[in-house]
Amino acid sequence: MRNSFTITGRDSSCQARTGVLETVHGLVETPAFMPVASQGTVKALTQAILHELGSQIILVNSYHLSLRPGVELIEKLGGLHKFISWPKAILSDSGGFQVYSLSPLVKVSDEGVKFSSHLDGKKIFLTPEEAVRIQMKLGTDIMMCLDYFPSYPYSEEEVSRSVELTTRWAKRCREEFNHLQPPTQLWGITQGGVLWLDRRKSIEELVSQNFHGYALGGLGIGEPKTQLYETLERSNELLPEDRPRYLMGMGYIKDILEAVERGVDFFDCILPTRDARNGTLFTSNGRISIKNLKYAEDSRPVDESCQCYTCRNFSRAYLRHLYERKEISSAILNTIHNLYYYLDIFRKMRQAIHSNLFQSFKKAVIEKNLNE
Repeated sequence: MRNSFTITGRDSSCQARTGVLETVHGLVETPAFMPVASQGTVKALTQAILHELGSQIILVNSYHLSLRPGVELIEKLGGLHKFISWPKAILSDSGGFQVYSLSPLVKVSDEGVKFSSHLDGKKIFLTPEEAVRIQMKLGTDIMMCLDYFPSYPYSEEEVSRSVELTTRWAKRCREEFNHLQPPTQLWGITQGGVLWLDRRKSIEELVSQNFHGYALGGLGIGEPKTQLYETLERSNELLPEDRPRYLMGMGYIKDILEAVERGVDFFDCILPTRDARNGTLFTSNGRISIKNLKYAEDSRPVDESCQCYTCRNFSRAYLRHLYERKEISSAILNTIHNLYYYLDIFRKMRQAIHSNLFQSFKKAVIEKNLNE
C-alpha cells in the first residue's frame, strides 16, 4: 500500500506537525478542519462559497445518503463528487454513530448491527462489508471502517466489547476493501474510551492491519478533559508517524489546539455551522450571540479583524435584524463567518507550526476563547 501522507513541518516544543495528504481529488494540508456536509451539503452554503472560504475537504455521512437519495442513484449519476458538484476531497463516515444515536432499538452482534431507519422505521442490517460497499458506490476519497462504541459513562465490560467488535469489523472492512480495490483510502477507527489498556489494545490491533489513516473514536462524549488529553497524548505515541490521525467530532477550539499539540491532523464538527444558524458567532475576542438586544444598533462588523464576506459588508445590527426576522440569509451570512473563522484558525495554525510558534499561538487563541 502506497503511503499518501507526507509530514512537512514540526514544532520543536511539542508534537504539533503539518502535513500533506494526497487524495484522488487533490491535496489536503494538515492540520485540517472538515466542514460537515452530512447530506452532501454544508447547511446554508453552496459549494462555490465553500470553495471561496478555502475548504480543502468535506465530510459526508454514508448512513444519511444511503437512505436519501440512495447510493444506487448517486452511483448511477456519476458518484458523489459529480452529484453534489464538489471537485475536492470527501471523507465519508461509515454511519456508525448515527445508527446508535438516531435509532432507539439497535441490536449489535458479531455480524453487524440491526436497527430501524429513523425516517420510516424500515429494518436495516448493516455489516462491515456493506459499509465499505456503500462508501465505494459513493466514490469518496477517504472511507471509514464501521465501528462500535458505548455511550458515556460506560463500564469496562462495554468498552472491552466495543474494542473487540471494532477490531473484528475493521478486519472485515479491510478484506472487503482489498477485494474491491478502489483507488481511494480506508481509515481504521480506534476505540477504548479513556480506558488506556483498552485503547492501547485497539490501536495495536488496528495498526497491525495497515490502514491508510487512523481515527480516534469514542472521545469527546463527556469524559473529563484531563483524561481526554492524556488519552490523545498516549495514543499518538503509538500511532504510526507516517499516517494521518483524525479526532472524530471534536469542535471546540481549545480542544482542537490541545489535540494538535499532541499530534492530531484531522478534525470535524457541526459546531461552527450549527451555532451559526442559532445566532452564535465566533470572533477573535470570543463568542457573541447576535440575537442579543445590545447589537440592535451596533454598526460594527461581527469581528473587526475578520476578512470574511459577512464582516466586510454587514453590521451586527443588520445580522441581528435578519436573525430576528428568521430570514434565510441570516443562516447563510452567519455560517460564512463561522466557517471562515475556523478555516482561518487552521491556516494560522499551520503557519505557526512551520514558524515554530505553535505554543504562543495556542496561548493567544485560548485566552480569547475562554467562554467556550
